[in-house]
Amino acid sequence: MEKKLSITFWSGVGTVTGANFLLEGNNTNILVDCGLEQGTPEAYTENSKPFAYDVKSMDYLFITHAHMDHIGRVCKLVKDGFKGTIYSTEETKELAHLMLLDALKVMDMKEKASIEGVREMPLYNVEDFNKAFSLWKTIPYHKNTEINKDFSVYLKDAGHILGSAMYEFSFNGKKIVFTGDSGNSPAPLLKDTEEITDADYLVVDSVYGDRNHEPKDERDEKFRQIVTETIKNNGAVVIPAFSIERTQVILYELNNLVEGGLIPSVPVFLDSPLGQKVTEVYARSKKDFKPEVQQEIKGGDNVFDFPKLNITHGSRDSQAIVNTANPKIIIAGSGMSTGGRIMSHEINFLPDPKSTILLMGYQAIGTLGRQIQERPKYVEINGRQVSIKARVEMISGYSSHKDSDGIVDMVSNTAKTVKKVFVVMGEPKASTYLVQRLREELEVEAVYPERGKRYDL
Repeated sequence: MEKKLSITFWSGVGTVTGANFLLEGNNTNILVDCGLEQGTPEAYTENSKPFAYDVKSMDYLFITHAHMDHIGRVCKLVKDGFKGTIYSTEETKELAHLMLLDALKVMDMKEKASIEGVREMPLYNVEDFNKAFSLWKTIPYHKNTEINKDFSVYLKDAGHILGSAMYEFSFNGKKIVFTGDSGNSPAPLLKDTEEITDADYLVVDSVYGDRNHEPKDERDEKFRQIVTETIKNNGAVVIPAFSIERTQVILYELNNLVEGGLIPSVPVFLDSPLGQKVTEVYARSKKDFKPEVQQEIKGGDNVFDFPKLNITHGSRDSQAIVNTANPKIIIAGSGMSTGGRIMSHEINFLPDPKSTILLMGYQAIGTLGRQIQERPKYVEINGRQVSIKARVEMISGYSSHKDSDGIVDMVSNTAKTVKKVFVVMGEPKASTYLVQRLREELEVEAVYPERGKRYDL
């Protein structure tokens, strides 16, 4: 009897967020990622819906990395009846523990703050959280692991964030690879994305499928210049930053600039309790850094610390930052200004023409970050109309996602063997543009898949 293999994209197509893919073969059901949809008014409703498949029949869940658009519904999956095994790298498990516990606290706060009878009920509770981690096992990079009699898996470093993995599943002589989010290599901290050379089927992300980042030198100089000019203007540099990777990269870059005398030394505030905890995990994971960074650490440099860096803890400490005289630099979550402490800083500094809001990564449609990026005269934050008089700058080169050229280069390494490339995790415009590039430049069969449609491999 012929062994059949198929893939269904249940979410994470037509949008940058919400990764949730199903690989089926010979009565084995493998999920890859189980993330939140984010950034749209409908996101909470979508995330609250029952899963479109029989949760209890799922055997395995593989997590590519610990961003919420890849892990945010894991505990809901368990709540809804998943009893299989969850797999990831050790680093992803540790970061996911921090992220999902923090998300639970945020959901509880949102429920208590609900007004006008509209309640956002938490997607899961602490019992679901604990049960999920009781099912969670880890797999190292570069070790072929037998899942069952039909499937094996091999992990490569995606270079996206700490612990991020690309999964190479082998089934009946076929190899299907899920890249997760592939990293923007060479990155300031992490090792480069490893090559894929012999995939039969490939699932790739496309956040930046239709555009490229600034070159590294231009990116670094732009960052230094914006910071220096704002300091000279006696303003505040306000940076919305994701807790994982972006915060650590910013600290690392500031460390080099301050210690190298390339920018004036001014107070720097890391106003993100979650970002602080994640930075501690990064500091313990030196083996995952690129060789040059490992050498800096061996030479005695604490790459995440420098003079005048202040770590804030309680909300009072956060609120007191505004009373510290300018110039100063504020790093706070969240990266798309969808919540967290960054929003109070934006209320304070968006109206200040001397200050700069520095966006250092993708801002999804529907988020406050995207609104600020488009620079209207006013934005609404927590029910308040806030004028935008501050300088607003965008540097995409610090993104931890590959750009269009980077993805095409990655696919080119396996162009001779790949039968089909599925392009996911991007806005429709970005995904369809990348599909066309792959078809024309590499002459591979690239597909922009439909949500919920089953594709036989």
